[in-house]
Amino acid sequence: MPYHSGARAVQDRVGVRELADHVGRSIGNGLRPVAAAFLELQPMLVLGAADPESGRVWASLVTGEPGFVRATGPRQISVAGEPSAGDPLAAALTVAGTPVGTIALDPRTRRRMRLNGRSRPTPRGLAIEADQVFSNCPKYLQRRESYETVGRSPGEPLRGSELGAAQEEFVSAADTFFLATVHGDGADASHRGGNPGFVRVDGPSELSWRDYPGNSMFLTLGNLTADPRAGLLFLDWETGAALQLSGTARTEFGPDGTRTVRFTVEAVVDTPGASPLSWSPPEYSPVNPPLS
Repeated sequence: MPYHSGARAVQDRVGVRELADHVGRSIGNGLRPVAAAFLELQPMLVLGAADPESGRVWASLVTGEPGFVRATGPRQISVAGEPSAGDPLAAALTVAGTPVGTIALDPRTRRRMRLNGRSRPTPRGLAIEADQVFSNCPKYLQRRESYETVGRSPGEPLRGSELGAAQEEFVSAADTFFLATVHGDGADASHRGGNPGFVRVDGPSELSWRDYPGNSMFLTLGNLTADPRAGLLFLDWETGAALQLSGTARTEFGPDGTRTVRFTVEAVVDTPGASPLSWSPPEYSPVNPPLS
């Protein structure tokens, strides 16, 4: 099964090992035609990896005209683009063999697909050789019916070590973020969603969110059990601004079965106009839990 000891520890603690074994059979290492077709329709891809120089884990966004991501073999995708020069993962993705996780998320159809593997630079961007390929259910994914491509370029990134007041407000209003984690010699990128306010700002350097019930594989929480480093990406779906956070995360297990993830901010990169995509307002997922 595609699980390391960290994921197994969480599965056993929650009591879902048998279910995880069943669901885990959906994880393969090849791209089926339906997955290849899905990728070619997407205007954005989120990457998660660790910067080999700083050791920090980041989640980054790459965008392009549909078709900029495509399958170029039974286990390989090509990305005709890369993070902007000021992105904290830009240098890491020029190193062949960098473990990278990806998630392609389509707000129009509330579908998402993850591919984890190793990247290498190419003349047009990068290629990723797949180790794991799988889809997730549409839970907690907000529908955005359409987007337009706006002629804007990324502004100068604002860097820091904690959140400012405007950044705290931005995070508190978010309905979606992306989460990059690592383990051993692998990486993963996943999605988290909920009604605005589902991410709590507990201080300039502290965030928290409830871990909602999912597919029972616990790949993300398993990674955090093995390695607490993590990267968060918050997008302004209208203006294209991107807020990237790097730090560490830990999971608290409540006696009532609830789980809360607490994230400590160590580095901040705030980039205006990072994405040229401007999406329509969200229709919140009907299964988003009420805020407590």
